[in-house]
Amino acid sequence: MKLCRFDEDRLGVVMGDMVHDVTDLQTEIRKGARYDMKGDAVIAVLPAWRSRLEEAAKKAPGKPVSSVKLLSPIARPSKCMAAPTNYKKHIEEMRSRTDIPREATQRQPPDIGKAGIFLKSNSSVVGPSEGIPLRFPDRTNEHEIELVVIIGKQGTNIPKDKAKEYIAGYTLGLDMTCRGGEDRSFRKSIDGYSVLGPWFVTADEIANPDDVKVTLTVNGQLKQTAETKDLIYDVGRLIEFASSFYTLYPGDVYYTGTPQGVSPVKPGDVLRGECAQVGAFEIKVRAHTA
Repeated sequence: MKLCRFDEDRLGVVMGDMVHDVTDLQTEIRKGARYDMKGDAVIAVLPAWRSRLEEAAKKAPGKPVSSVKLLSPIARPSKCMAAPTNYKKHIEEMRSRTDIPREATQRQPPDIGKAGIFLKSNSSVVGPSEGIPLRFPDRTNEHEIELVVIIGKQGTNIPKDKAKEYIAGYTLGLDMTCRGGEDRSFRKSIDGYSVLGPWFVTADEIANPDDVKVTLTVNGQLKQTAETKDLIYDVGRLIEFASSFYTLYPGDVYYTGTPQGVSPVKPGDVLRGECAQVGAFEIKVRAHTA
């Protein structure tokens, strides 16, 4: 099943190129959720509500996906986690660069077990239709396409062989980054620098997340190709590692790492992320205005 959020916080089930509005069920779910819950209410109850969502979608009239404003498919993650340096060729790429501050590539060890994962602010999350408001045009701002895991239920100290039991599904993500010497999380948490979309696909749509291809083009030119089989920390190990530090909650977002091919973007650029098992999105870059 494919779930999207669109227009003014509406929930839809995507079938083919049509979206079917099931917002009434989203409203009912949220009414039954505690205000102080950690995580996303819809993702938390998805196993129990899935059949109702599917039945409601069949009865709801559809409208073209191209006619709606796609928001982040996850409304309220408790946290956005991200794996740095998780592809060998990307590590080599960054190590060889001379156009960015040396501390940006040399300060932390490439091994995730020693460097740790990092967090991106929830306020930086946007959907494809919202665009990327580029800040600091005098600095290098770059794209990083990634497969993103969505956590489905609460858990901590999750062993790798149980990790898939905690996955609700997947989406695509752009981990936008402003290069510089500041802390990684600081530079990657600018408004609009955490793109998610086009929608959320349930875990059964991807049999093996460690064998998925993700691509990114900029203005029609191929820039990045990610083969998740090349991840240094595969999806199970990523979840095991994060949950050894954190409690994971339904709707938590986990960027799995970007491959080589990162490059600068500028206002007016159009970025297209694509994955056969998920779908595709386009997002425009614009200049930030106060």
